[in-house]
Parts: sequence; structure tokens; C-alpha cells
Amino acid sequence: MSIDSSTTAVPRPPARTAPAPVMTGAQAVVRSLDLLGVTDVFGLPGGAIMPVYDPLMDDEHVRHILVRHEQGAGHAAEGYAAASGKVGVAIATSGPGATNLVTAIADAYMDSVPLVCITGQVFSTLMGTDAFQEADIVGITMPITKHSFLVKSADEIPGAIAAAFEIASTGRPGPVLVDITKDAQQAEAPFVWPPKVELPGYRPVTKAHGKQIQAAAQLLATAKKPVLYVGGGTIRANASAELKVLAEATGAPVVTTLMARGAFPDSHEQHLGMPGMHGTVPAVLALQESDLIVSLGARFDDRVTGKAALFAPHAQVVHVDIDPAEISKIRTADVPIVGDLKEVLVDLDAAFRAADAENPHDYTEWWTYLNGLREEFPLGYTPTTDGLLSPQYVIQRIGEMTGPEGVFASGVGQHQMWAAQFIKYERPNAWLNSGGAGTMGYAVPAAMGAKVAQPERAVWAIDGDGCFQMTNQELATCVINDIPIKVAIINNSSLGMVRQWQTLFFDGRHSNTDLNTGHGTRRVPDFVKLAEAYGCLAIRVEKEDEIDAAIQLALDTNDRPVVIDFVVSADAMVWPMVPQGVSNSYVQYARDHSPTFNEQED
Repeated sequence: MSIDSSTTAVPRPPARTAPAPVMTGAQAVVRSLDLLGVTDVFGLPGGAIMPVYDPLMDDEHVRHILVRHEQGAGHAAEGYAAASGKVGVAIATSGPGATNLVTAIADAYMDSVPLVCITGQVFSTLMGTDAFQEADIVGITMPITKHSFLVKSADEIPGAIAAAFEIASTGRPGPVLVDITKDAQQAEAPFVWPPKVELPGYRPVTKAHGKQIQAAAQLLATAKKPVLYVGGGTIRANASAELKVLAEATGAPVVTTLMARGAFPDSHEQHLGMPGMHGTVPAVLALQESDLIVSLGARFDDRVTGKAALFAPHAQVVHVDIDPAEISKIRTADVPIVGDLKEVLVDLDAAFRAADAENPHDYTEWWTYLNGLREEFPLGYTPTTDGLLSPQYVIQRIGEMTGPEGVFASGVGQHQMWAAQFIKYERPNAWLNSGGAGTMGYAVPAAMGAKVAQPERAVWAIDGDGCFQMTNQELATCVINDIPIKVAIINNSSLGMVRQWQTLFFDGRHSNTDLNTGHGTRRVPDFVKLAEAYGCLAIRVEKEDEIDAAIQLALDTNDRPVVIDFVVSADAMVWPMVPQGVSNSYVQYARDHSPTFNEQED
């Protein structure tokens, strides 16, 4: 008897699922990074993380860059993330290795940088006994991370690392810590991928409420003196293109905070510059005198508002943020909008166009006033009179000669403000700095990380002589790993911003701010000799006619890092300046009472 196979079902054996491979927890760490698409990590080994470093040595996908200090690993991972938009990864051992990451973790938390830090921990049986190099890093970092995982079992490792990347990169980006005990790294377990990631309670809101969008659009269409107040969240949301569309549809003035430089092109006619303590006069007064502030990924930081109770007293506020905790935290929002800024801007643009079609807006008088401020108070500086270089000019030439495709990472202090003011930013992710935490030592390792992420770009670390001395050891990392960053030391032989405050508010009593690094015959250290010892090309510039040649040589040199010691005047100050704790109306007073406001205290 024949069987018609076309009509008769032939039983098939059940499909066999390949058993999950068994591997050590350490191997699971490296394999998880591979499967998450990680290509670069920054770290430094030690006893409690040593098991991870063994399989890492043989991995063909992940490049490990050995830093000279764990803080450098953290800032390098931050710079990598800020320049690329990817999650940065840093690895350290237990105890002091992990605690050395704390500054970078806090920095990433303040500036919403997606960062995953993997640390080793002592054996779980020793935890709580004050074992060698034991520290409760999960407890230490709890206030400065989005989440911290303590992993004590090998089978939990894939899920913890996958969850860490999910948390770090979604919602409001930020740092996540994964602390893994040494016995979990050494034990074996089946490796299951993708793991089941359960994050109860973690549900970032991405789609904003339609009625709130409509309300915001109506306010924007009827306002007479609106301002688009753009914060760093715009860059983190990859929403610069959508911002430009909305800005041009409204015709409203735009200000970009310290963290948002480049989110909107400096060359755009609607851009008024940076607001805040050292912002431009038009940007500061536009906010202060507005009748509507549309806050886009900004958090009303004290450096922007001055005395918050007196900030923009006549303005209604539309506050858009992915993090609901930021809404109305400092300034009560008339229209709160929680959602992903990239999506919100698209919806707000459509709603505004519809509202404006019924009742066309008119900002003519507002722009007449603002353009008058632009003409009256252009950003400028006073040339030095002591024969030393003007730091503003040095930084301006670095920006002009490098061009908008470069990346500029800054330390903290006067040079940071000058770099924010005098370099023109035309694209997002070109300006990297420590905005919220104000971390000295950020620039060199952040530039290193940015160069790893964007090797085709010219990457500058614009640093002060104080900041540079905190993390310059990472130049060794750059030399050995062929990471040719450019370093411009704005050397005023002092802790410049502290010295400026002492000059203005402490009767010129310069207590402990002289660093003895650049002026006269005594240079401690001699930055040229130091840089040469690390294997860098080193240049000292003391005359204005040497500036361009030094910058060009740096741009032309790509086989090693370049360090330029620019010897600048200690008397140069950052202007304008709104003193801490006063109203931004101070700027109005200063404008009315000082014909040289950009150069004077009052």
C-alpha cells in the first residue's frame, strides 16, 4: 500500500533546542559586552576584577584601553558617550579602584551621560568583614546612579549587564553600576541570551500628552516675547534637527545652555548665544524679560536663573523633559510636558503651525529689542596689557582653525567659559564639558574617549594648568594606544576662576591660587618637558604671532598627541558675569550704568 505524502501528515520529532553554553561569570561579562555591540572599554585591572580580564585578553571584538587612573577611565567613557551617543563603559576593581570611579559617575549623573561601570567586588562570603579592598560601592553610588546592581551569582550576570545598558541609554540617560563579586566571576553557569530583563517600575514616558502639546502651541502662537530655552537634553535626545525645524517655524529667539552648545547652530540668525552667569547680554535679558519660556531639555540650573525667585518674573513656562522629576522642580511649569524631546518637538511643530494659521504670531517688536542688544553688547574681550597672551584669542583661533567638524573637550574654570563663548559650534556632540559637577581633570581623558569614538575628527582638550595636573597621566595612555589628541593648556599660572572671584569679591586677596606653572623662570612643572617625557609633541607659545603656527602644527600632527603650553595673562577675566545669588536683572542694571559692561564688574 502506498502513502500519499501530499495529504498525509508525517510526524516529525520535536525541535531540539541547543543547550545554553556553560561559561564562567567572567566569560559571561565579556560575552554580554560582545552581544551588546560594545567595541571599546576603558579600565584598570585589580584583584577583584582579575577574572574578567583573562577572557577579555582573548576577545576579538572589545578593545580594552588601559588607563593610568580609574577616574580617567570614567571620564574617557563619558567622552566616548558624549561624542558618539553610545553607552560608555568603564571597568575597575574593588575598593579604591571602584571609589576612584565615583567622581566620573557623579559627573555623568549630573550631565545625563549614558555610562555603565563594571566593578569587581570581594568574595560574597567576605562582604561586610572589612576584607582587603572591600568597599560598599553600591551604597556609595546609590545617590549618583540611575541604578546600581550587586551581582553574587554567575547566572545573574547577563541579565544585570543587559539591564544596565537598557537603563543607562533610555529615558533620561545616566550612569549605572554593576558590581560583581569575585566568586560570581569564577563560578560557572549556563549563558542565556537574550536574558529576560525585568525592570519593575522603570517605564520611561516617551509619548507626551496631546492636550499639553496643544496648550504649549497656543501659548507659543500668542506670545509676544517668547524664548526657546534649549538645554543639554536636546543633544542627549538627538533632537537638534527637530529643534531647528520648530525654531524656524516660530521665528522665536533661541538660547543654548552650557550643556547645549551646538544643539542649535551659532551661525543661525535666531541664536542669541549662551544664557546664565557668563552668558551673552542678549541671551540673559531675553530670558529675564520674556513673556514665555519654552524649556527644552533644560533644568533651570542656578547658573542660568541666578536667584530663582526673581528669574523671568513675567514669563509663563512650558517645560519639556523626559524626566518628570525635573518638571517644576525649580520653576513651576504652566504647561508641563513629559516625553521624549525628539517626538515632542515634531508634535509641537505641527500643533504650532495649526494654531498659527488661525492667529499668525508677530514677534517684530521683540526682535527689534533683541537685535538692539546684539548691536549694543557684542561678545568681546579686553586685550591684555602685561605682554602675555589673551586666552580668549588663543581659544578663538583654535576654534576657527579647527572648524566645526572638530571636537572640543574642556576642563572647568575660566578656560571652560571662554571655550563655550569664543568657539563657534555648528553641530551637536562637538562640545564636551563637565557642566553640572564642574569636575577639574575632565578634559584630557574625555578627549581621549572622544577620539576613540570619533577617530576621524580632530579632538582638542582645552585645559587649564590646574585641571591638566589632575589627569595628565592619561597622555601615556594616548601615546601607547595611538590616540592622537591635541591639548591646549591655557596656562595663567593660577586657579583662574577662583582667582577671578577673589579679585572681585575678596578684595584681591589671592589666597592659594598661584600655581607657579607658567610665568617667569620657575615652571613647576615645565609642561613642555612633562609632555615630552610622555612621548608627545610639545610646544610652548608666548607670543601672539606664534599662535597660528602652533595650532596648525598640532592639526597636522596625527602620529602622537600634541601638547601646547599657551602662556596667558593671569589678569584676564570671564565677562559678562552675573554674580552668584543675585537676580538676572543685575544685567539690566549693569547695562544701564556701565558703558563698558563686558569689561567691568558693574
